[in-house]
Amino acid sequence: MFHIVLIEPEIPPNTGNIGRLCLAVGARLHLVGALGFSLDDRALKRAGLDYWADVDVWRWESLEALKQASEPDARFFYLTTKTERPYWSVDFREGDHLVFGPETRGLPESLLAAHAGQSLTIPQKGGRSLNLATAVGIVLYEAVRQIETRVS
Repeated sequence: MFHIVLIEPEIPPNTGNIGRLCLAVGARLHLVGALGFSLDDRALKRAGLDYWADVDVWRWESLEALKQASEPDARFFYLTTKTERPYWSVDFREGDHLVFGPETRGLPESLLAAHAGQSLTIPQKGGRSLNLATAVGIVLYEAVRQIETRVS
């Protein structure tokens, strides 16, 4: 199972859509820190449709709390526009955690600096960064593709 980690997500429809993605591939959704909305938010539930009740969603006060509760050999990858290493350069494994930052500011520089070797990007030709739900879908389905390709 893959783990999608959203640090302080701000936009309920993005989180709802990401929940649907997680449900579609059997991934667990981790919501970390302060949310920019309530989990009862209508927009969140509308984006998640009637699937939201079935999403495997966990709440954490901090990323550190999630890491402490994870397996000792758990791998965490940090998605950002501030690195050159493309997401497809990693050989993903079951159990990997894909960490995404808030929609308006991304992951903190201090977190990226501490984990530069595990920072990944979705290459883009200029402009603004991709929508959070789109970015999660791109990377999550690449991870699933890699696993499925190895199995078959």
